[in-house]
Amino acid sequence: QVQFVESGGGLVQPGGSLRLSCAASGSIFNIYTMGWYRQAPGKQRELVATDTSGGSTNYADSVKGRFTISRDNAKNTVNLQMNSLKPEDTAVYYCNVDPPLLPWGQGTQVTVSS
Repeated sequence: QVQFVESGGGLVQPGGSLRLSCAASGSIFNIYTMGWYRQAPGKQRELVATDTSGGSTNYADSVKGRFTISRDNAKNTVNLQMNSLKPEDTAVYYCNVDPPLLPWGQGTQVTVSS
């Protein structure tokens, strides 16, 4: 069974940057569209970025121009470079396929605060 392990979160000031990484067991990256999701306190989980197996990327309007998703199929990893972070980016971030048909990992907490 595929498992996702997210890392790279932390506390950062507004305007700062973080780079999240997701490692997956099993060879799925070359098949599926991969996505980064986030869930803020009291809110539903939302999709923020996707990267298809063909290399096309898409972003939620709220992160467009600030976040960049990338994948390494050989290493079964997908990353999320987050720049110009805002307090409203505070959430637990998860990776999964799109649509999210596989079990969720534990996620990584991102807190943007001064």
